[in-house]
Amino acid sequence: MEIRKHVVETDRGVVASQHRQAAEAGAEVLRAGGDAVDAAVACAFVCGVLEPWMSGPAGGGAAMHWRADTGEAHALNFGMQAPAKLRVEDFPLSGEGAASDLFPWERVVEDRNIFGAKAVAVPAMVDGLEAAHKRWGKLPWGELLAPAIAHARRGMGIDWYASLIIAGAARDLARDADAAAMFLDEGQWPRAFSWTNAAEDRIDQGRMADSLDILAREGAAALHGGDLGAAMAADIQGKGGYLTREDLAANRAQFHAPLAVPYRDAQLYAMPGLTAGPTMASAFAHLAAQDLGSVDAAYPAYAKALRAAYAERISSMGDDGESPGAPGCTTHFSVVDRDGNMVSNTQTLLSIFGARMVSESTGLLMNNGIMWFDPEQGKPNSLGAGKRCLMNVCPMLGQADGKRFALGASGGRKIVSAVTQLASFIVDFDMDLPAAFHQPRLDLSGGDQILADAALAPGVIAKLEQIAPVSEVFRSLLPYPFACPAGVLDTGAKRSGATEIMSAWGDAVAEPAGA
Repeated sequence: MEIRKHVVETDRGVVASQHRQAAEAGAEVLRAGGDAVDAAVACAFVCGVLEPWMSGPAGGGAAMHWRADTGEAHALNFGMQAPAKLRVEDFPLSGEGAASDLFPWERVVEDRNIFGAKAVAVPAMVDGLEAAHKRWGKLPWGELLAPAIAHARRGMGIDWYASLIIAGAARDLARDADAAAMFLDEGQWPRAFSWTNAAEDRIDQGRMADSLDILAREGAAALHGGDLGAAMAADIQGKGGYLTREDLAANRAQFHAPLAVPYRDAQLYAMPGLTAGPTMASAFAHLAAQDLGSVDAAYPAYAKALRAAYAERISSMGDDGESPGAPGCTTHFSVVDRDGNMVSNTQTLLSIFGARMVSESTGLLMNNGIMWFDPEQGKPNSLGAGKRCLMNVCPMLGQADGKRFALGASGGRKIVSAVTQLASFIVDFDMDLPAAFHQPRLDLSGGDQILADAALAPGVIAKLEQIAPVSEVFRSLLPYPFACPAGVLDTGAKRSGATEIMSAWGDAVAEPAGA
C-alpha cells in the first residue's frame, strides 16, 4: 500500500505548516498584501495557540530568511539561554541511570532539568518574530497577531489528536496546578473526546489571549523587559525557578551571516552556531566527495555522511543523542510569497508541553530548555548559568538550476537527517516537492543504528546493513519514526508547498486569489 498526499502548486504564495489552520492564517496574510515575513508572524503565533505542546511565546528557535530583491540569505537566531541566576548545584545527579525524556543525560534528582520551574530557560521567540518583521514586514504587527488572538479567545478544540497528546502527558501535567487546570479534566484526568462532530470541549486559553493582545499592542518589549515578562518571571520564581525580568530583557534575537554551503552546482544556506546547521554542512561536505549515482545508490552515501557528521557534532558541540523513544516536540513551517521572498522557521518548547508548567498570570506554557544542557560538568555542553542552549533546529534555504527552496522539520535530532536528504533529492536528482516528500528516508539519530523506511528496496537495505545495523520501519501517523518536514519550492513561474505525508494536521495552503 502506498500513501500519497496532495502537494499545493500555485502562481501565488504558499505557506506549509505543521498545522493547517496556521498555514491558512499565513496564506490570508499573503492575500492581504503581506510579505513572507508577515505570513510567518501570523503562522507562528497560531501554531503556538493550536499546538501549545509544541511551541509558543515562551519558547525559542531559529529562522532562515531569503530576500528576493537582494538575493541574500539571513540567519536569525532566537534561541533560549540559561537564566543568569541558575545554580548548577541545584541539579545533582541521582545515580539512577539515564534521564527519561529526550536526551540520555545522566538523570538529575527529581528530574529538575525536565519538569517544573527550574527547567525553564529564557525564551526569545517573540523577539525573533518581531526582529524580522521590523526589518521586512509590510503589514501592521498587531494585525498579524489577530488570528492567534481569535483562536485563543475561542479556545483550542479537543479532537482525538489533542486528546491523545494530552493523555500521553497527563501524569506530568498534573505536577503543576495551572497546567492541570488548563489541560486536564478536574485537574487529574485526560480530556475525553467525542467520535461525532458535536463535541465542543475546548481548552480555556483566555489568559493566553490576553497576553497575545498585550503583545499585539506593545510588541516584544512587553515580554522582554516589560510588565508581561515581569509577571511571567514572578510566576516562575514563585514556583522555584530562576527566570527574571532582567533575563528576558537580555535574551534578544540576533541576526547572523548564514552558513554558506556550496554543494555541487547548488548553494545552500543554514544556521550557524549552536544549531544543527553546522552538522548539516558537515554532512554535505562528506556527500560532495561522493558520486551518488541513482537514488537507490545514494542511500549508503547518506548513511555514511550523516554518521560522520553526527560524530563530529557529538565530539565538538556536546549533543550526545536522544532517547530512542523521544517524542516530537517542535514545529516547523516554510513560506514563500509571490515575490519570491522565503522564510524557513523552526520554533519549540523543547519537550512535549515543555516544562509541563503554565505561567498563571500569562496563560503561557513554559519551555524546558535547561534539558538541552548536559548536567554532567566538564562536557562541551555542560549546564551553566547564562549559557546559550544547543538546539537541534535546522531551517535551511537552497538554490539550484533556477529554483529556490526552503526546508525544515520538527523531530529533535531526526531533523538534520530529514533536511539533508530532502535537499539532496531536490539538488542531486532534480525532484519536485511531491517526489521529494514521498521519497523514503533514513534516520541516523539513534547512535550506531540506521532507521530505514521499509519501503526501500531489499538491495538498498542490504547495502545499508554493511554500514551499521538496520531497523526497518513503516512511516506512520503516530508515532513519527522520522522527522516531520515542511517545505516550499519556487521555480519562478510556479510555487509549491508540502508537509510530511503522514501528518494529518500539517498542510500547505496557497495564497487565495483576489489580492
